[in-house]
Amino acid sequence: MTAHEASAEERRIVVVGAGMAAARLVEGLVARGLGPQVTVLGKEHHAPYNRILLSAVLEGTHAPGTLTLRDREWFAEHGVDLRLGVRVVGIDREARVVRTVDDLDEEQEVAWTDLVLATGLIPKLPPIRGVVDAKGNLHPKVHAFRTMADCRDLLAVLPDAQRAVVVGGGLLGLQVARALAGRGLATEIVEGSEHLMSRQLSAPGGRALARDLRRLGTSVYTGARAVRLTDEGLVLDNGFTLSTDLVILTAGGRPAMALARDAGLTVRRGIVVDSRLASVDDPHVHAIGDCAEYVDAEGVSRTTGFVSPAWEQATVLAEMLSGDTRDYRGSRSVARLRATDLDVAVMGEPEEAAADEHTEIVEISNPLAGSYRKLVVRHGVIVGATLVGDLSHVGLITQHFDRGTRLGPDEPGALLMPPRTTAPTQLHDSTEICSCAGVTAGEIRACSSLAQVVETTRATTGCGGCREAVCQLLEQRATTADVGAR
Repeated sequence: MTAHEASAEERRIVVVGAGMAAARLVEGLVARGLGPQVTVLGKEHHAPYNRILLSAVLEGTHAPGTLTLRDREWFAEHGVDLRLGVRVVGIDREARVVRTVDDLDEEQEVAWTDLVLATGLIPKLPPIRGVVDAKGNLHPKVHAFRTMADCRDLLAVLPDAQRAVVVGGGLLGLQVARALAGRGLATEIVEGSEHLMSRQLSAPGGRALARDLRRLGTSVYTGARAVRLTDEGLVLDNGFTLSTDLVILTAGGRPAMALARDAGLTVRRGIVVDSRLASVDDPHVHAIGDCAEYVDAEGVSRTTGFVSPAWEQATVLAEMLSGDTRDYRGSRSVARLRATDLDVAVMGEPEEAAADEHTEIVEISNPLAGSYRKLVVRHGVIVGATLVGDLSHVGLITQHFDRGTRLGPDEPGALLMPPRTTAPTQLHDSTEICSCAGVTAGEIRACSSLAQVVETTRATTGCGGCREAVCQLLEQRATTADVGAR
């Protein structure tokens, strides 16, 4: 008897990981009445929370509790067995059990009929001498920034710090740098690549972003690597020494694949999964989110790295585990930078798409204003986009990108020009407002409060970049209702 033929009493869906992808999966399973069959195993001691908004906690604009996606009571209310503070140390595919260890080193075995790996990323530790001592402990000045515990540790030392260096110029590094600057620290960024956000932006886009940061008072060192931490400060390979009280490591991460590898599953850049989001070696073991590498019918593989495709995978897998026959066909990628006074959006893989001889590029750059906008178009369809410093048309561009709209010759250029008006009432109901959760203006207008928006659509619970637009739409809705009542 297979896992999918098992009775409701016998079936057990075990989810390894309690992050954003896992939370969305469990929401989908609960909505289909499968809550009592689900066990969630999380290494952290916190109920699932929005990791993207940790920088907002660091900045002081969000309280830690506001990041919680679903609290312990919600899991208990829906019959989900949520176990926090446990590490999964092994998977036995033959016996269909996972082995766990808790803080007291007590071991347990958890049986499963369907196993979902949502293990996320492992932060990279850059090769900087002096960052780690002989016992493997971080230097007192050095902090990682990946978990709620990391955030709280960093908050605890901020009152005694005046200067900080952020190692890593990607999305997370920029968010942390802006948060620290907002706290009044003199902040510098060190990035080994030739420009910021090198995985998402071209050189002109990266330079525009660096100009924006310098305008906001943050120094940027690109094409330089930190090589040693001394009493004098952080030494770079270009000979500079940056005096600092804090060093924050944000230089990316790698998919957590050790469990899958040890269980004999195929791993490459991630845990290799097919159109059922199942391991190519075991149809009852699935992977979603940052740890998964989806291979399509043409053999092209993709890892996610962002919340919107991870949530889409979670939604699809919840449907499949509940008996639906649909397949996963890949996700669009929309990345938003959530940082005060910095506006960046990237859709698809614009640099990869731009290298295709069949694509055309439409771009507008204003170095004085620190803005750069680029669309990559193939046969009239937007296949990639970069927006730095001006997101006035991001909703409409995202909609065209998502739907594969075929545009006329003049439309791509028009989309990059400043809008005549940005009044929310002019947005069509089908315009996407929240790219993380795929929520439209019409769905927002159907809600009467921000709390209802969060509960029914999950908008604003991803990168947070849509919060202002959502609030504007709700205000417009309330104003219209008041006028109608009169």
